[in-house]
Amino acid sequence: MKRLTLSLAAAASLCATAASAEIVGESFTYEVGGETFEGYVARNTNATPRGSVMLVHDWDGMTDYEMRRADMLAALGYTAFALDVYGADTDPQSVDEYRALSGALYGDRERFRTLLQGSLDAAAAGIEGWTDDVVVAGYCFGGAAVLEMARAGADVDGFVSFHGGLGTPEGQDYSAASAPVLLLHGSADPVSGMSDLASLLDQLQGAGVPHAAQVFGGARHSFTVFGSGDYDLAADRGAWDAFEAFLAENL
Repeated sequence: MKRLTLSLAAAASLCATAASAEIVGESFTYEVGGETFEGYVARNTNATPRGSVMLVHDWDGMTDYEMRRADMLAALGYTAFALDVYGADTDPQSVDEYRALSGALYGDRERFRTLLQGSLDAAAAGIEGWTDDVVVAGYCFGGAAVLEMARAGADVDGFVSFHGGLGTPEGQDYSAASAPVLLLHGSADPVSGMSDLASLLDQLQGAGVPHAAQVFGGARHSFTVFGSGDYDLAADRGAWDAFEAFLAENL
């Protein structure tokens, strides 16, 4: 199993306030267009799901980080699915590999959309506890993927980008977006700066898409990534609180 090594003891500690909760995490293998992918599902088997959340990974692939976030969502009562868009046999280990894999999808937007939608369809068809009410969220590369899904008009209940790439590819727009968009971003992000955020907000406003943004002063690009040089505890907590509120409102 590809890098699915996170101890579920961590998940159990997240649900200490819910005595009846039993958080179960397991790999989920699925196919899109004949290709095999391996994601991760976390859910509370002792409660009716509050809704479902699909998480799109960063450019380094589906790792323990997304698993931990999925466990955190399961502890809140959601069925969480951390998808895989690189493939079950792909396990990138270097910046060059990350750049090549993510760049290939940025360069082929139709394939990118097919894999994202295919992952969503696979979740609906094969994950126990998956609901009709779904929010998609992602980190960094995953945040850009979430916005790609919004522009593609994915039929979900909300889109959340954590420090994602905010640029809109030439020829695309948000006219097909059908659900609210939440942007959680750092003011010191060197990848997508405040001018990019302002441009995106203008686009969402012009397209009539419900939207909100929360900017964390001084936070850099990967402010939610535990252990990274950019990690910012206050910004991470603030973004998670905003995420929880968004889920409660839209699911």
